[in-house]
Amino acid sequence: MTKNEINTYEDQVIKDLIIKGTATADITLTTEEMHSIYAKMYEINVMGMQDVTVTDSNCLTEPYNEESWKITVDGEVKLLTWSDQHCDVTNEADQLLKLRKFIQQIVETKEAYKELPEAEGGYE
Repeated sequence: MTKNEINTYEDQVIKDLIIKGTATADITLTTEEMHSIYAKMYEINVMGMQDVTVTDSNCLTEPYNEESWKITVDGEVKLLTWSDQHCDVTNEADQLLKLRKFIQQIVETKEAYKELPEAEGGYE
């Protein structure tokens, strides 16, 4: 289970270094970057999402991805959690995954992120 985190509330990114623990960087997204993220969130109606977890599959996979989101828009807070442990993900979970990849691409351009150590090892 990875321990990566992008926290725009506290302007921090935590990178999972696997066998070397974690590393933290202070990263602030620009107003333009935040607006582009909000636009993507609006496109997928993130605040209206309900069905992000598949629980009735007979398939189990390991390792698996698991994500927790806390999103605040106009004072409204939305908490979402999903995983692909049961092999399938809902359309809404897939949209969250694409949103996370979009945000991750922004973060990876930041110099403070580039200065973090490389991960070593892997998950089985």
